[in-house]
Amino acid sequence: MTDRPTAEITQLLFASRGGDAEAMEALLGMVYADLRRLAGRQLRGERSEQTLSATALVHEAYLRLMNSAEGDFNDRQHFFRLIARAMRRICVDRARERLALKRQGSEHRTTWDDDKLSGEEQAGMLLELEDALEVLRAENESLVQLVECRFFAGLTEDETAEALGCSRSTVQRDWTRAKKLLKEILVS
Repeated sequence: MTDRPTAEITQLLFASRGGDAEAMEALLGMVYADLRRLAGRQLRGERSEQTLSATALVHEAYLRLMNSAEGDFNDRQHFFRLIARAMRRICVDRARERLALKRQGSEHRTTWDDDKLSGEEQAGMLLELEDALEVLRAENESLVQLVECRFFAGLTEDETAEALGCSRSTVQRDWTRAKKLLKEILVS
């Protein structure tokens, strides 16, 4: 993610979580570009007329995370994993709202191979992925954490291994397994 020293970011995380406004501002300044890239990943494939910008997603997720019980961070990777989860939840909530407003009683199933999808189809796919992650969570919480790190937070294999406290080979093996299981869940 960032080239900043992990220890410096971790210190700012702890201080900002303790209510230090200066630390919170310094932290946001240090990781803002990374958070915008992460938000861009979360919003990829969204329809062009959507109203949530990467900037708005960063700010909303950051505020949600800092004001939640989930905001106790172990380190930089843990912070990025939790903020990616907060961003995903915001996107899922918006997708649910969009579908609720536009649903006309018909179910239309899409495939993940479609190139051009309407906003409703994109929202539906996001909700399908969220549902699949919940099914996977019931089977194996650690695989969901891995998906959050790799897919949603965009962490490398090494960063994911550090965030999850496991080896790089475990990340590689479990990533293959998680993708296979999600694919099975999505097509069933």
